Amino acid sequence: MGTVSIRIEDELLAEITRQAKELRVSRGEYVRRAITDLNEKVVRDLKRRRLQEASLKVRKESMRVNREFAAIEDDPDA
Repeated sequence: MGTVSIRIEDELLAEITRQAKELRVSRGEYVRRAITDLNEKVVRDLKRRRLQEASLKVRKESMRVNREFAAIEDDPDA
């Protein structure tokens, strides 16, 4: 396991200490959980962004296909 050393403002450190005590975990465990949560959020956000970009790429073609289906629904013999 690696080690990371960081400087944290006194107010933030006090908040970390309070929250860790509330959860009955060490400050180190609290910080590890916070980092894990942020990493998971970043992965979700990146995935959502890639899906949005892919959606925009196929949007024009999807709209064309939707128009074709709408025409068929309006005129089944088309």
